[in-house]
Amino acid sequence: MTYVAGMVAAVPAADKEKMLAHAQGAAKLILEFGATRVTDCWGDDVPEGKVTDFFRAVKAEKDEVILFSWIEFSSRAAYEQVFEKMMSDPRMAELGDMPFDGKRMIFGGFDVLLDMSA
Repeated sequence: MTYVAGMVAAVPAADKEKMLAHAQGAAKLILEFGATRVTDCWGDDVPEGKVTDFFRAVKAEKDEVILFSWIEFSSRAAYEQVFEKMMSDPRMAELGDMPFDGKRMIFGGFDVLLDMSA
């Protein structure tokens, strides 16, 4: 069964190209390490809520855009192996700092409950 790691972060709007370059470099390695799909999405229609929302979840500042990302794996075991490789491969460090405040990023691993396509 497919396993997914999801992430939400606030990225300075001015750093969109820097984010894309970083994401492309990381995705290449993550796929090499065994992930089956990497998706990064730049916020375009992200409403502010009355009680909670993506902005509050990551304490986004006025000049930041929400980044919504997920990585797919063939299984939970594959997820664990990929992240182990990510943490130990020096090429990940060579990508440099993430172009956002990692302390405000939220992330987690998820079992797929439903996966439908048209």
